[in-house]
Amino acid sequence: MSEANIRGIVIVGGGTAGWMAAAALSHMLAGSGMAIRVVESEAIGTVGVGEATIPHIQYFNRLLGIDEDEFVRRTCATFKLGIEFVDWGQIGERYIHPFGTYGQEMEGIHFHHFWYRHAQAGGTLPLDRFSIGVGAARAGKFMRPDPSRRGSPLAGISYAFQFDAALYAKYLRERAEAAGVVRTEGRIVDVTLNGANGHVDHVVLDDGSSVAGDMFIDCSGFRGLLIEGALNAGYDDWREWLPCDRAVARPCARVGDPTPYTRATATSVGWRWRIPLQSRTGNGHVYCSDYVDDDTALAMLNDGLDGAPLSDPNFLRFTAGVRRKAWDRNVVALGLAAGFLEPLESTSIHLIQTGIARLLTNFPDRSFNQPDIDYYNRRTRLEYEQVRDFLILHYKATARNDSPLWRRCRDMAIPASLEERIAIFRENARLYRHDNELFSETSWLAVLHGQNVHPKRHHPIADILSAEELDRRMTHIAGAMDAGVRAMPDHMAFIDRFCRSPS
Repeated sequence: MSEANIRGIVIVGGGTAGWMAAAALSHMLAGSGMAIRVVESEAIGTVGVGEATIPHIQYFNRLLGIDEDEFVRRTCATFKLGIEFVDWGQIGERYIHPFGTYGQEMEGIHFHHFWYRHAQAGGTLPLDRFSIGVGAARAGKFMRPDPSRRGSPLAGISYAFQFDAALYAKYLRERAEAAGVVRTEGRIVDVTLNGANGHVDHVVLDDGSSVAGDMFIDCSGFRGLLIEGALNAGYDDWREWLPCDRAVARPCARVGDPTPYTRATATSVGWRWRIPLQSRTGNGHVYCSDYVDDDTALAMLNDGLDGAPLSDPNFLRFTAGVRRKAWDRNVVALGLAAGFLEPLESTSIHLIQTGIARLLTNFPDRSFNQPDIDYYNRRTRLEYEQVRDFLILHYKATARNDSPLWRRCRDMAIPASLEERIAIFRENARLYRHDNELFSETSWLAVLHGQNVHPKRHHPIADILSAEELDRRMTHIAGAMDAGVRAMPDHMAFIDRFCRSPS
């Protein structure tokens, strides 16, 4: 090992973020001789209510060599084809934001341009008929993609998971410790900085012992014990656009077979989530404390539970926003310590994953090259801003006039970056994916269309096809989607066959 190389990494905090980092770093740095330690206290609870993911988690699990069926069993997981949004555009409306795509590209442009032309000419096939994800979700069906079915929508099924986040952290801890990661139990009571360079030198535990390292990864949650408490990295508050600042979570008994999708139901003061697992149903109410007190928010959550509550309610307070520096000196913040954009589109675990990937790409030596750190921070900031804009869209694109929260959201000024996107789409249905951002054109289309933002016209190339040919293609594609859904097994039947949890 070079004298300049990092010799010891200390991860402060366990939970999903801490053990994802420990598992990934121990796997990728195996054989380097680097010591990795996780410091966490059982006396300090983790947030651990996020139970839904997006498809990118498959890449993380594959990187670690995790068998998917084992992972599903160990975490009591179900499969997720998308998110159903209820009462967002207007009360009584619902739509599904699916993973995957709509239809198929034609003549080198996105399918939705042809669909808008067809609909504007009197076509009656709804956009949802062209998504295998939407069709399967509503029918309660699931299967993994089958690459052998070339030309069939069954070859391109995209999915994620709904799982128990605490069990996932436990599973990753087992793998990390098997790879040599050392866990230290203890509550951190002090952080000591190096007088020469301002780096974190060591942390002091409540038993008087200390843990030193060359690099520290802050997974201490909203507190940001190192990144903010010790280094004062700063935090940008985005509540002007994402006004919800509290949540209450409460699982309930499972009633019936779990659906292969998550549900987000807008309320007068925020929204409720419903996430079905094999073992239970996860529920929560995200709300704005300007308009409701905690007791009323809990009562609203309880009114929407499918089954009997399985625990006391877990109340959370947060400020939507992002750390000004996710990496400062020798400290990298991951998870809630880096920022929080509320769980509306299930991005929290993904942002942990991309933070880890970005760290590995820019992994330092003990000189901690500032241009690398600056690049990491710029890319992290950009990713959070792009996700932020997509989440704001859900609140802004509403016609609801039934409560102060929704009138506020409907009328609020929005970031210029989002305003431009909406304006371009309204004019000519064009959608762009910038800089390999997280949410694709499919995602933007699902929310814009689902919440009644409609374009004046379509791309001119969509006029190339004759009306007869366009109608024929639309009928054929919709028929292929319907046939694909009919060929899929029921969601629970698939789980029973391949990955039923023993608990």
